Amino acid sequence: QVQLVESGGGLVQAGGSLRLSCAASGRTFSSYGMGWFRQAPGKERVFVAAISWNSGSTYYADSVKGRFTVSRDNAKNTVYLQMNSLKPEDTAVYSCARNIYNGGFYRSGTYDYWGQGTQVTVSS
Repeated sequence: QVQLVESGGGLVQAGGSLRLSCAASGRTFSSYGMGWFRQAPGKERVFVAAISWNSGSTYYADSVKGRFTVSRDNAKNTVYLQMNSLKPEDTAVYSCARNIYNGGFYRSGTYDYWGQGTQVTVSS
């Protein structure tokens, strides 16, 4: 069983920064790509960013490109999401997930395990 636990969310003013972490249990973390999704109140969950198993490739939604950076430390079984220049529209619950295929990163159906999420609130 794989467990994913996010941390680092909080309340920040527009223009500020936050760094989210996702700690994974299990010994196979380094074999899988990882993704970040977010869900705002009353809206569907959407893709934010993803990283391949060896950090060789990263993927971003257009809405966060240039502001967010995804990274991972396989020695620590942790994936990160550095969020800069935050906007009120970034307010959402952010969840990390494990990608099954090391591909199809933009689609939530290619992920099998999900964390419980961490709230990010950006005030204007």
